[in-house]
This record gives sequence, C-alpha cells and structure tokens, in this order.
Amino acid sequence: MALGLWTAGILAFLYLPIALLVVFSFNSSRLNIQWEGFSMQWYAALFSNKVLITAFQNSLLVASVTTVLSTILGTLGAWMLHRYRFPFQSALGLLIFVPIVMPEVLMGVSLLVLFVQFLSIPLGFTTLVIAHTTFCFPFVLVGVQARLQGLDPSLEEAAMDLGATPFQAFWKVILPFLMPAIVAGAMMSFTLSLDEYIVSVFTSGSQSQTLPLKVYGMAKVGLNPQLNALSAIFIAATFAFAMSAHFLGRKR
Repeated sequence: MALGLWTAGILAFLYLPIALLVVFSFNSSRLNIQWEGFSMQWYAALFSNKVLITAFQNSLLVASVTTVLSTILGTLGAWMLHRYRFPFQSALGLLIFVPIVMPEVLMGVSLLVLFVQFLSIPLGFTTLVIAHTTFCFPFVLVGVQARLQGLDPSLEEAAMDLGATPFQAFWKVILPFLMPAIVAGAMMSFTLSLDEYIVSVFTSGSQSQTLPLKVYGMAKVGLNPQLNALSAIFIAATFAFAMSAHFLGRKR
C-alpha cells in the first residue's frame, strides 16, 4: 500500500505539471494564472507566429537530416560490429556509446571547440546536423545490435547458397529482419533531435535557431500563452513518436 502511494506521488509529481500545461493551453486568459474559459485563440495565434514557424521549420529540417544520417550510420555500424572482427573492436564499441552517457554540456562545448578552433566551420545548419547526429546515431546502433542478437546466421548463408551476393543477402534478407529496430531507432533519433536544446545552444548559428532555442528565449521574457499551446502540441507529437518506437521495438 505504501509503495503504491509512493509510486502514485512520484507519477503525479512528474506528470501533473504537464497536464496543467496542456489544460491551460486552452485558457482564454492572457495572464495564464487564472482559468477564465475555454478558447483555441492561442493555437490560432501560434500558427500565425512567423518567428516560431521559421524556428519549427529549422528544427524539422535538422531533425529530418539527422534522422537519415543517424539511421544509416547506426545500422551500418551495428552490422559491422556484428559481422566482422577487427583489432580494438571492443574499445571502438565502447567509444560509440560515450555520447549516450556524456553530459550534454560537455558534448556541446567540445563540439563547439572542434568546429571553431580546429575545423574553422561557421556555426549553422551543418554544425547543428553533425552535432545532433553525433548523439543520436548510438541510439539506433543499440537497437539494431539488440535485434542482431536474435539473427539466425543460417539466413545469410542460405541466401548466398541460393546465388545471392553478400550485398543482396544483406538487402533482401538481413535488412527486412532489422527493419522494426531501424524504424524504432529512426523515430527515437527524430524525437531527440527535435527536442534537443543544450547541444544546439553551442552549435547553432544566428540563422539556424531551432524551436527549443526560441521557446527558451520567449520563456525568459515572460509566460506567453502561445508557449502552452506549442508545448501541448510537442507533448502530443513526442508521445506519439515515443509510443510508436516502443511498440515497434517490442517486435524484436
């Protein structure tokens, strides 16, 4: 009984503020501290806000490119680690997972130093995509590696015995088997990139400001009711992507 109450309290602490934010996104009050009535006006104002729309387009562009690159790198990396044996393979596999556990502040600062001091790359969409891909593709790799643990080696051998080349065996046999994990990893990468703030602060330029950066800038000025509407939309989209990735991952 006590454990159940404790669990309920923790869940309420985590999700009650989110629920209140969604409810107050439909509040007609501009002050946003007192309920005055149901209204969709802040959603209408949100979709006419050109600054936020531009920032959302930037986020969508970065997240889409990041998802494609992360999916390709994660899938190929997992297959190489599974299929081939080479010196320092364990050390390389460990280094790949470092971005998952490294504090985002350290990653952001290190990438900023790399881009500015060593590579002399101007901050913008290129640096933003590279930075997001760096911490997103290990999540794809983890999911694909887990899927590969259940792969029957005889499938590839049977395909090659029937006349398939190694590439054809991978494309027509292995890749369909890995597809649930690949799609789940891609959805996770898209969600992580779309929501990323800390790394984006260090690696974005003036023309590549993403939506989380704009939202934080607006929140520092004051509580804008449009932010409630925007947050509600993002919560729904993130929840949908996370649940889709979860159910697809269970097919492993």
